Amino acid sequence: MAPIREPILHPVRIAELRPTQITVGRREVEERKKHWRAMKQRKDAEFLGTHMVPVILGPKGHHYIIDHHHLALALMEDGLEEIFVEPVAHLDRLEPESFWTFLDNRGWMHPFDDKGRRRPYNDIPHSLRDMTDDPFRSLAGALRRAGGYAKDTAPFSEFLWADFLRHRMKRRAIKDDFATALRQAVKLAKSREADYLPGWCGPTDGV
Repeated sequence: MAPIREPILHPVRIAELRPTQITVGRREVEERKKHWRAMKQRKDAEFLGTHMVPVILGPKGHHYIIDHHHLALALMEDGLEEIFVEPVAHLDRLEPESFWTFLDNRGWMHPFDDKGRRRPYNDIPHSLRDMTDDPFRSLAGALRRAGGYAKDTAPFSEFLWADFLRHRMKRRAIKDDFATALRQAVKLAKSREADYLPGWCGPTDGV
């Protein structure tokens, strides 16, 4: 049975949120900014009320965000100081090593760098601002929006797609011509090679 999430009724400073992953896709962050700017011209309070970020209360009372890293970073960079959070678990009584081991085994963290290599827990930054850019994560996000695969509830599903693309495409191709790289990614996503990934939509004619 999934844990019941009860929102904290007072906001938490975004700058104090701690990430549970090492990377983000910078293009994805910029996409979130565009969406936020369009929303805040109308009903920003309603938007924030329906986009609370899930967190774990960890050692020393820190709030560790386990989803919506891109959104939180986009809001912070756009000048928003606070956001509502949803506590998923209270693990502040644990020692750091036990805390990270628990998160790892629950699929609540993603300790992989921008090359797809697993890193030690202490390589996870203490601030959202210190996460590094992984262009394949941006490509995976754009791929989903282009219909390459369906949104899935599997933890870090976009990172699984990013890693799939990482082993089949050149990093430089994404930076040199993102549109062309996206078309190549769509073709790869519709192939049988990707049938094990969350949200796979099946092959299309001609693949």
